[in-house]
Amino acid sequence: MSPLKMGNRQAPAMTAEDLALRARALGDALGSGQAELDQRAVEAAREVIVKIGERTSKTGGHTVVALAGATGSGKSSLFNCLVGAPVALVGARRPTTSRPVAAVWGDEDASELLDWLGVSQRHHVAGATGSEGAVGSLDGLVLLDLPDFDSRVIAHREEAERVLALVDVFVWVTDPQKYADARLHEDHLAALATHDAVTLVVLNQSDRLTDEEVGRVRDDLVRLAQADGIGTVRVFTTSATTSAGVADLRLRLAAAVAGQNAARHRLAADVKAAAGRVRAGVADSEPALADDADDDLVEALGRAAGIPTVVAAVERDYRLQAWGRTGWPYTRWVRGLRPDPMRRLRLDDRASVDPTLGITAADVRSVLGRSSLPPPSPAARSAVELATRALGDDTARGLPPRWAEAVADAATPPGPDLADALDQAVVSTSLKMRPPWWWRVFGVTQLVLAAVTVLGLGWLLVRAVMSWLALPPPGTPRLGVLPVPLLMVVGGLVLGLVLSTVSRQLARRGARRRGERIRQRLLGAVAGVAGERIVEPVRVVLARHRDTRRALDRATS
Repeated sequence: MSPLKMGNRQAPAMTAEDLALRARALGDALGSGQAELDQRAVEAAREVIVKIGERTSKTGGHTVVALAGATGSGKSSLFNCLVGAPVALVGARRPTTSRPVAAVWGDEDASELLDWLGVSQRHHVAGATGSEGAVGSLDGLVLLDLPDFDSRVIAHREEAERVLALVDVFVWVTDPQKYADARLHEDHLAALATHDAVTLVVLNQSDRLTDEEVGRVRDDLVRLAQADGIGTVRVFTTSATTSAGVADLRLRLAAAVAGQNAARHRLAADVKAAAGRVRAGVADSEPALADDADDDLVEALGRAAGIPTVVAAVERDYRLQAWGRTGWPYTRWVRGLRPDPMRRLRLDDRASVDPTLGITAADVRSVLGRSSLPPPSPAARSAVELATRALGDDTARGLPPRWAEAVADAATPPGPDLADALDQAVVSTSLKMRPPWWWRVFGVTQLVLAAVTVLGLGWLLVRAVMSWLALPPPGTPRLGVLPVPLLMVVGGLVLGLVLSTVSRQLARRGARRRGERIRQRLLGAVAGVAGERIVEPVRVVLARHRDTRRALDRATS
């Protein structure tokens, strides 16, 4: 309910605490919105916050009411009629009013307030005026007569607009000829639609019309004001010449003064209007964002981090170790001639730099923070760009352009920083896994078979030497027709080769399984980087948008 309708029990009070909370909410919205808000709207909102601080710091309970109108509307005459004295200059020459004129009711000093308003022409209204006793006291009223807002003198228009930005109550004075003027409706009433609680519309010079014409013009003016967004507006019809309707207008002004609430309502309306302009650059909700990075992004980052190369090295290292421990003992030495795939990439966790201190190569590598992985290929980099762009586009869907750009920027971190983080994630991930049980079983079996082969071969050599020396050879046990030493040699060699072939097949399968496990482990580390470097920055932008939206809603509630 408008403070201009004080006396109605439904009239809500705008307390200083409520106004402060709204102003603080608007300030919070500007702080969380930052560069994603329209800067012109932000500057206007900051001016409102500053104005609230300045206006509420002024002592006294004055209510500032401005009579604003077009040239020839008779607002100066109406001003004089309300004052009860020819304070404002009235004449046929236009424009007449070049500077604001103030009339102050009551004994309380309004100098500080008028200095802030920048009004130097001041008149103190002493004692009762007219039938003031019947319509209520105007003590505390500061009534301003402004220059014409459509004056042909630019300085006059600018002065009127400057003061209108500071007053508590607007009284728009028009006449039967200009009541539908576009400047009044488009530039002022529509622009101040949120200020309906502190807005009055006056149809002056009603003495020029018949009663029927007055009713028709007033109804039309009400319709136009409602089209401008001024809710349930009441149009006062007055005549400065005959004083008709002036008493009703004075009564309404007295109601505003008595409530001592118009200034806070005006400032709250300013907050609402400023928040509404800022709110135009904020969506009604935020897109949902998963807690973790999606699989496509993690896969793309994994390729860029060299995970396929690491997995291939892990699989090759597994096969080499398996063949070295379970292969034919007589050919195991060949493995030492092959380059170590893990050591070439500086990913060998087995090497110990200082056994006495227990410092491993992995510890040194984590401090240095670099591996010898090749840089990502152009295809891998393109896949990362596509994945981050897809994340940004999906998350920014439905957001205003500035916020969408902020999300896209957050989802695309700087290349070198991301590459370093991915490499650090790879080198800090342990590639150790417990050797499978069958390595030991196959290795021991191979050694036993090798020993059997050597023993059988030695036995045969001893028999051959004794035969060459013409010594009687010892008895040789047989298994059927075949001597046991020959069976030992042949059996050891054949079974060793068969077991080596089986171990190679098992090593290939085990290498694939280990590679997949290491791949999942590395992808988990990469997912952590994606969450920290990509998802979390996007979530921060969305959180700022949410905080901005909620703060603006509090400011306009």
